Amino acid sequence: MGGLREMAAPFVALGPSGVAVRDRLKHLTPEDEKVLRLVGAHLGSLASKDLKARCADRLEHSTDTWAARKRKLTAESSSRWAGSITKATHDQWALARRGQMAHLQSLEAGVRTIRHRLSLPVGEKGGKGAPGGYRSAHEWFNKTRRLHVLEDRLYKVRADRDNGVVHVARGGKRLFNTRHNLDLCQLTETEWRERWEAGRWFLQADGESGKRFGNETIRITPQGEVSIKLPAPFASLANAGHGRYVLAARVRFPHRGQEWADRVEANRAVAYRIHYDTGRGRWYVTASWQIPPVKSVPMEAALAHGVIGVDTNADHLAAWRLDAHGNPIGRPRRFGYDLSGSTDHRDAQVRHALSRLLNWAKSCGVTAIAVEDLDFQAEKIREKHGRRRRFRQLISGMPTGRLRARLISMADQTGISIIAVDPAYTSKWGAQHWQKPMATPTHKTTRHDAASIAIGRRAQGHPIRRRTAPPRAHQSDVHGHRTVQARPAVPGREGPRPRIPGPRTRSVPPDAGRTRATRTSKTVRNVRSDQAWVQDSLMLAD
Repeated sequence: MGGLREMAAPFVALGPSGVAVRDRLKHLTPEDEKVLRLVGAHLGSLASKDLKARCADRLEHSTDTWAARKRKLTAESSSRWAGSITKATHDQWALARRGQMAHLQSLEAGVRTIRHRLSLPVGEKGGKGAPGGYRSAHEWFNKTRRLHVLEDRLYKVRADRDNGVVHVARGGKRLFNTRHNLDLCQLTETEWRERWEAGRWFLQADGESGKRFGNETIRITPQGEVSIKLPAPFASLANAGHGRYVLAARVRFPHRGQEWADRVEANRAVAYRIHYDTGRGRWYVTASWQIPPVKSVPMEAALAHGVIGVDTNADHLAAWRLDAHGNPIGRPRRFGYDLSGSTDHRDAQVRHALSRLLNWAKSCGVTAIAVEDLDFQAEKIREKHGRRRRFRQLISGMPTGRLRARLISMADQTGISIIAVDPAYTSKWGAQHWQKPMATPTHKTTRHDAASIAIGRRAQGHPIRRRTAPPRAHQSDVHGHRTVQARPAVPGREGPRPRIPGPRTRSVPPDAGRTRATRTSKTVRNVRSDQAWVQDSLMLAD
């Protein structure tokens, strides 16, 4: 056991810190769409210029430069639009810096791994903690060339990091690079241009508490009326007072609509974003607001009614219900999802699988779900796993971050706590201790099902192995209880067996002495009844 790493203690995950709901803008008139396109394109161009100015400041950014950029934007829009644009710019720049740091760490890990493998003789096998040498001299030579490529990339990324240089594109780098692969993406240049322009529009505004309906820039009344504050160049298009334009559409948020209405009526801050889906040809509005962090439920209270252990895989969730003592109940459940196709399709698949999992948990009366605290960022590098391409594709396709965020957000509304556990050795030890014992002639237990049991037991604080064997020095109950299934104070815990009078064999029941004392022997044949031998009941007395 000396080679095993120290495992982190399980903890109850914090609830979500914000809420976002969306609704479609229906029955828009051609004039409404024209105004939204003009305003979005104009503000998008201002946001692009502001992002360029922020990137040019690099690490010399200060409150004075921020105020100067905001004053410049105010003249071409309004003070509130300028505030929303500058805040979005800073958020995008900070996100690019975090992505740059993650890329830097990935390059450092790749360079470190290649140097280690190049230092080993060709063909040397590796251990559990580190990879071995390369298989052939040809592979060794190609890896030396790749090492130089990665070192050159690492040098450039480090220089950009030290100088505060970030590379960011409004609209997304993926859509930007799609322009060079239109045939592969099955897009025409006109379709790509429409997506590119819609992705660079800017129609979002942060909320302000104390202002009317929580937002002065994009305002939605409790009755669903949507109005926007027009920038200065488009003030002539206003159809309402104070330079505002009222859309013909009416908004009604089906999900958490009452919570949104309460905030709007109380003039609490609500942020809005209007965007256009080019694939469907529809306009949508998204409302979001912050909520105070919910205090975590104590671990004992969350586990009072048992737990459901969930093993996350690339195409399904393997789940098994455990009672309060760590014993599996019933049969395992599997909730599949298909992560191929568009982003909306993948997101819908994840939400559907999690909805079925939460509904099953509610029907069982369980108030806790245990999941692994997975993070494959350090495991995805190509140099660590070498030729194991399928394994790298497997872990890259597992939506760990999306699943965790979605599960925490959806479970918050159902009163179910999410317990995060250390993922170390759950699959290996689960298969070793639970896969074979839980299998039946008609139901085969998979490795993922066994891992879900291991995850649930680790969340409860039990060891993954099924039971501790009695001491070999004395195979009896003299040394205490025979199992570690439950804590000593739990009622009903397995303990020393009670003493049952009578013989303890499979062929003789415990009350055989009483029945024998009053029963005539059937082994004596052809004798008179007055000569039949009857055993005296006093001979059985202790």
